[in-house]
Amino acid sequence: MIKTLFPPCNALRFPVAKVGSSKQLKCKGLRMELTITQPDDWHLHLRDGDLLQAVVPHSANHFGRAIVMPNLKPPITTTAAAVAYRESILKALPANSNFTPLMTLYLTDTTSPDEIKLARRSGVVFAVKLYPAGATTNSQDGVTDLFGKCLPVLEEMVEQNMPLLVHGEVTDPNVDVFDREKVFIDTVLQPLIQRLPQLKVVMEHITTMDAAKFVESCKEGSVAATVTPQHLILNRNALFQGGLQPHNYCLPVLKREVHRQAIVAAVTSGSKRFFLGTDSAPHEKKRKECTCGCAGIYNAPVALSLYAKAFEEMGALDKLEAFTSFNGPDFYGLPRNTSKIKLSKTSWKVPEAFSFSFGDIIPMFAGNTLEWQPSLI
Repeated sequence: MIKTLFPPCNALRFPVAKVGSSKQLKCKGLRMELTITQPDDWHLHLRDGDLLQAVVPHSANHFGRAIVMPNLKPPITTTAAAVAYRESILKALPANSNFTPLMTLYLTDTTSPDEIKLARRSGVVFAVKLYPAGATTNSQDGVTDLFGKCLPVLEEMVEQNMPLLVHGEVTDPNVDVFDREKVFIDTVLQPLIQRLPQLKVVMEHITTMDAAKFVESCKEGSVAATVTPQHLILNRNALFQGGLQPHNYCLPVLKREVHRQAIVAAVTSGSKRFFLGTDSAPHEKKRKECTCGCAGIYNAPVALSLYAKAFEEMGALDKLEAFTSFNGPDFYGLPRNTSKIKLSKTSWKVPEAFSFSFGDIIPMFAGNTLEWQPSLI
């Protein structure tokens, strides 16, 4: 539901590339409010220890549930470890928070079908994550032989109706970093779906026109994709404008403008195959601004503002709720949230940093003024 309220609002602009066919919503002296069903985050990194304590409130402030990634040190490879990690998250939540973590297992070459059965029976594990070994942060224990060593596990996942979440990039050093998603689709994902057509698959954080087209070509309800705010808002120029920008570095890396436009068009089309997954990935400032900076963008505090901006630019605010709040739970077979969240078109400034005893965390769009401000009702 969209409402317009007085007093006047400021028409603020983001430093992003414009979509040629975008339709800028006009305020015309009115302030807008958008009320939607509370969203879920279907791809989230919460880390552990002090970092977990620091960042979990930002996600809990806006999202009802989140699929929590298992790439810790050591990784969450068993149901018992997932249950223990879930308890750590619950203890770190602010008082009276209703945020629900949905746990995942980290797939390895030695994961057993029995572990998948145990995970399903646990009631707290909702998916299994495929990291090709070496693809991203803490992926060194990931899969090296998907069709050889992991096939029995994948077959059991079909039996248990357990989704496979894929980091969709090959790790062959001979493949250009900007082509790794497309090559993964051609050499891994398409053969996997052909071999196991009943396997539910989420292609995480898609970044290319090729991925959007592939997901659209698959059977609805069997293959879906999450999309991050950074891949909707930024293209690869954001890595280099005004010097090297380490806080805009993530994996998969930002792509050309033509790919950004294709992703925006896909998610604002109303297709049920795409849903919100922030891939919010916190690192301490000192680990981002160093000679070998970590991949990951911390977007949890600004994600909903940026999603709303992307949909507004396309004249598609009427489709925002389905993307943020309906498509994800429908794919996972979970009930939709009943609580509501309000997005007010009122300017607010993103903090330059979040400071903690262990160091600073720099959020996406640090220091910038944004237009849409979310708040729980």
